[in-house]
Amino acid sequence: VIRCKAAVAWAAGHPLSIEEVEVAPPKAGEVRIKLVATGICRTDDHLLQGCFPNAEFPVIPGHEGAGIVESIGEGVTSVKPGDKIILLCLPQCGECSFCLNPESNFCQKSHLSEQQNLLPDKTTRFTCKGKQIHHFLWVSTFSEYTVVPECAVAKIDPAAPLDKVCLLGCGFSTGYGAAINTAQVKPGSTCAVFGLGGVGLSVVMGCKAAGASRIIAVDINKDKFAKAKELGATDCINPRDCKKPIQEVLTEMTGQGVDYSFEATGHAETMIAALASCNISTGICVMAGELDSGSEISLDPTLLLIGRTWKGTALGGWKTRDCIPRLVSSYLEKKFNLDLLITHTLPFAKVNEGFELLRAGK
Repeated sequence: VIRCKAAVAWAAGHPLSIEEVEVAPPKAGEVRIKLVATGICRTDDHLLQGCFPNAEFPVIPGHEGAGIVESIGEGVTSVKPGDKIILLCLPQCGECSFCLNPESNFCQKSHLSEQQNLLPDKTTRFTCKGKQIHHFLWVSTFSEYTVVPECAVAKIDPAAPLDKVCLLGCGFSTGYGAAINTAQVKPGSTCAVFGLGGVGLSVVMGCKAAGASRIIAVDINKDKFAKAKELGATDCINPRDCKKPIQEVLTEMTGQGVDYSFEATGHAETMIAALASCNISTGICVMAGELDSGSEISLDPTLLLIGRTWKGTALGGWKTRDCIPRLVSSYLEKKFNLDLLITHTLPFAKVNEGFELLRAGK
């Protein structure tokens, strides 16, 4: 058993508490990892506010992490102690009907099919003050050590800087893949990106990499526009500066609406605006933002009747264990610049300050 520091959420709506926890050794098919770096993602904030589906407290959040394998359980073959890895909040078991389908990157073992609050044997590897602590999406990266099933780990290039590539565990992969894989943006096309957080900025990078000729960035925080332009946005619009609904503004700017729109804020009204802003016949709208658990959207069906497509994306459509290591290699080959997404680097003890920066749009 390893004793280490972890950020525990004892109940919804409360700040994280830095605690000493015990992390049990890995059982068969499991891997214990020493975390080196983790990102903070809006999904973690959904969990802390009690808005994430089927989560259980107390829990160790975090799902965007990179580290080094400390030890392995019986039967683990794809990694060994000392390997650099990225943790996968969307596993790839390689055996279920989704994993075997070349067009799907979902996995039957993901939280939306089978809850990941406990490891597959329905027990936890975390205890604190004598209490059992739940896992989050199996990965729980807000801990100095964590234990995960082998299908939730991807071995990566030993040259990779873990404090940068941890973003490939969720935010960058989701946004970049939404453009490249889910929408399959075509060269010369027009795109609109709603929300310029880590995911939205990664969508901008994906649209640029795919050869889009016009990338319109939409956000109510104008402080995000400079970085959006640096990453490839051609236009930036604040809906609060517009006299008309943003979908009408975008339709007038482009003639018939954009070819592709992306929603990366997780608000119902923005999702409708993103859908309405793309071409009435051939437009594709991709939902990358996450709504609060239990939310519903009221939709005018004529928005879809003439042929628009409305799609969701899970981790950008990448089959995680196959593709995340390749994305790391692409980063090392300087095919995209992850570093521009990183605004602050904080010590672990200041994790709550990280969430304050997130909520403030900084």
